Amino acid sequence: MLDAAARSSGALARRLADKGFDMNVINQVIDRLTRLGLVNDQAYAQDLLRSCLHRTLGVRGVLSEMTRKGLDSGLAAQVVAQASREGLFVDSAYELGRKVARKTAGLDLKVRKRRFWSAGSRKGHSPDLLNQVAADLFASDDPLD
Repeated sequence: MLDAAARSSGALARRLADKGFDMNVINQVIDRLTRLGLVNDQAYAQDLLRSCLHRTLGVRGVLSEMTRKGLDSGLAAQVVAQASREGLFVDSAYELGRKVARKTAGLDLKVRKRRFWSAGSRKGHSPDLLNQVAADLFASDDPLD
């Protein structure tokens, strides 16, 4: 399983349990793989964060993806909090805004804003951040709906 792609210890444990292995065996295997450096949840979380930011996900989107991939919720929250302090989600939201602005060029301003809001909400960005990006990239006298 690790030959195909890196996995979190949680995803690996879930997969082995689905195949019918005993929990004691699963824990021993994961402990051994962790000691050998073949499973590293911290490194996996950082790689997953980069992938999620490349896809312009927000805080909620990244947390959801990390837990879906079997990472411990505490580790996921820690990685997301650090990324948030570094402003990576702000950069992600602005990148999403620029993409939507390019794709919707020439359309009515309300349509452009609505499409941006829809995309930003689906990707898990906060409403405050979406307001900030919309105000900067979709200049208008109209307030956002």
